[in-house]
Amino acid sequence: MTKKTILVVGGAGYIGSHTCKALAARGYTPVTFDNLVYGHEWAVKWGPLITGDIEDRAALDAVFTGHDIAGVIHFAAYCYVGESVEAPGKYYRNNVAGTLTLLEAMRDHGVAPIVFSSTCAVYGAPKAIPMAETHPQWPVNPYGWSKFMVERMLEDFGRAHGTRHCALRYFNAAGGDPDGEIGEAHDPETHLIPLVLRAAREPDKPITVFGTDYDTPDGTCIRDYIHVCDLADAHIRALDYLADNASLAVNLGTGTGNSVREIIEAAREVTGAPIEPEYGARRPGDPSRLVADRTLAGQALGWEPRYQDIHETIEHAWRWMTR
Repeated sequence: MTKKTILVVGGAGYIGSHTCKALAARGYTPVTFDNLVYGHEWAVKWGPLITGDIEDRAALDAVFTGHDIAGVIHFAAYCYVGESVEAPGKYYRNNVAGTLTLLEAMRDHGVAPIVFSSTCAVYGAPKAIPMAETHPQWPVNPYGWSKFMVERMLEDFGRAHGTRHCALRYFNAAGGDPDGEIGEAHDPETHLIPLVLRAAREPDKPITVFGTDYDTPDGTCIRDYIHVCDLADAHIRALDYLADNASLAVNLGTGTGNSVREIIEAAREVTGAPIEPEYGARRPGDPSRLVADRTLAGQALGWEPRYQDIHETIEHAWRWMTR
């Protein structure tokens, strides 16, 4: 890719900001476009910030006209599963209709490649573990359906307009910048690792373990935790891949999993805090295991997760939290 300016939609968020740092380190200029509903102005350190919404076509036109954009990395989405069930319209309007506006702007300004932040939620309830890209897709909530619909739109735009895309289906993003410059800061926070670390700092806010009778070795749910910097690396590899290759969808995960109890024990070791959890009933719809088959990402993108020790991932998150 000769032109080096990349539009990072949602680049002020957790994964987006880490990807901007990685882009800058590899010689790209990231231009962040973010409405700052969930993103943070302080997280934009490696290129300009343009405050705007993907539903605003005029704002997008101004970005494409004002910058020589070589490609797009698209993170802008609402991503709270429970909220998507309670307010599906919000998710379909932003995640689906907003992306449609973005794709139409790309088409009209002649920008072809887009790397899309998708999710393992497009698969729905697991029928086989680890989950490969050939796994049946039947999401179980509006959030998952919104991402599924965007993947269909990307395919249709590719056939009709020559848009090239790489959809990256994440499992559980975790960790933080090893330098401690940026990290996870959600409000509300729903991810397990920062909630466990909050319990280490604030014992009056204990972590709740939902269910201890799952079909796993220790009875708690197993998830595939992928370091945010490994996710950032995969986005840049996907961008480079699209310069000479056809569209693709791949899983991003470590290929292994950690149980809730293993996360809590690793956090105890990292922080030195006792972390005494509370125990609650299972949450409806929580599967016992969600683990990625990452073979295709390795074959197509040459991608290999660098951070596979959960202790290191938690240590980076703790470094950010206690900065």
